[in-house]
Amino acid sequence: MKKTLRSLLVLVLAAAFLGGCTMAMSPIAGSIYTEYDGPLLTTGNSGWSKVGIAEATGIMGFGSGDVSIKAAMEDGGITKIHHVDYRSTNVLGLYSKLKVMVYGE
Repeated sequence: MKKTLRSLLVLVLAAAFLGGCTMAMSPIAGSIYTEYDGPLLTTGNSGWSKVGIAEATGIMGFGSGDVSIKAAMEDGGITKIHHVDYRSTNVLGLYSKLKVMVYGE
């Protein structure tokens, strides 16, 4: 019975660590390495001269950060949004990073 329980525990832990738990926003997923930029939002406001950035990082299933548009606006001192982009990076499902960039005035 102990051997079965130990085997089950090892299987659950392996699935958790090898299952790519730290995936960032990824419509495209390379099995080894993925990095790309994409659009999130556009508005009718014209022009931009400021950029604000918000980031979150995940390592081996543990992640933290604030990638809200509000956090990026505060970072860049932006009150009127022109457009919002993001960059997603993932390495083997062990490391991931999501960056949101807000452009505006």
